[in-house]
Amino acid sequence: MAKRDYYDVLGVKRGAPADEIRSAYRKLARKYHPDANKAPGAAEKFREATEAYDVLSDAEKRKAYDQYGHAGPGAGFGAGYPGAGPAGRGGQGVTFDFGDIFGGGGRGGGSGFAGMSLDDILQALGGGQRRGRRREPRGPQRGSDSETHVTLDFLQAVRGTSTRIRISRQAPDESTRQETIEVKIPPGVKDGSRIRVRGKGGLGEGPPGDLYIVVDVRPHEYFRREGDDIYVSVPISITEAALGAKVDVPTLDGTSTVTVPPGTGSGRKLRLRGKGVPRGQVQAGDLYVVIQIAPPPSLGEREKQLLAELHGLLAHDPRSNCPWR
Repeated sequence: MAKRDYYDVLGVKRGAPADEIRSAYRKLARKYHPDANKAPGAAEKFREATEAYDVLSDAEKRKAYDQYGHAGPGAGFGAGYPGAGPAGRGGQGVTFDFGDIFGGGGRGGGSGFAGMSLDDILQALGGGQRRGRRREPRGPQRGSDSETHVTLDFLQAVRGTSTRIRISRQAPDESTRQETIEVKIPPGVKDGSRIRVRGKGGLGEGPPGDLYIVVDVRPHEYFRREGDDIYVSVPISITEAALGAKVDVPTLDGTSTVTVPPGTGSGRKLRLRGKGVPRGQVQAGDLYVVIQIAPPPSLGEREKQLLAELHGLLAHDPRSNCPWR
């Protein structure tokens, strides 16, 4: 039975770079090595892949293979190549020892992987050991990292706070130790933020692992956060929107007064610089007051009459610039 083309065996194209050839062989070794696969025919596929890699991973062997294919002592060419000797290639009589060029592990180099364990092969190829296989520890093992959650109010997360939490720390013998620690939450943490507390994770024979605190933030009654900016919706009357007004609005630090310009429409945003979420040493985000025009829920007869008169006096058509007009 004729040998398969080495490039076909590894599933790569001619001209493939060395790292691609190495990666292809690593995959086939994982699949067919006797350490991982006892099925009939697997060992032969591994041998075939190893032979292909022995040739294509060595520059000299690969060059000869690209020129002469599966030529060798048993291919009918003796110790030379087709056309060697006086009658070939200008009669130069150049000869090669194909036993060295294509015989795995001869003078031409080669990987020598045929007798190695799968783990040794993978390590030699830079791919690490098989999954599920652990190397022997080289010293006292570090404790494992652990994770816990803490729930904060909206303002606690924005301003920062300190909180006491109780944690369970696992020891190497799988016993647990209960401990209460004080944790400082920095200003500006978001929902889902992770805070690292060094040395408060699992216990080990070596240094302890780290504790990661995941922050869960409760929504606020009227503040809404987007990045480092805060939004709050503030209702104003029809007359305040039309004539302008000064309106008290809530901020993270108390109450501030904003000026509503005359003719303000519903949905307009008024910005208060630096009134948002703190950013450490950088200026804080901004607070946006989102205007919502709130008409009176009911009107008396006199109010209706006055509004009707006003409507007749006003020349403004709020829909004059709408695209359907």
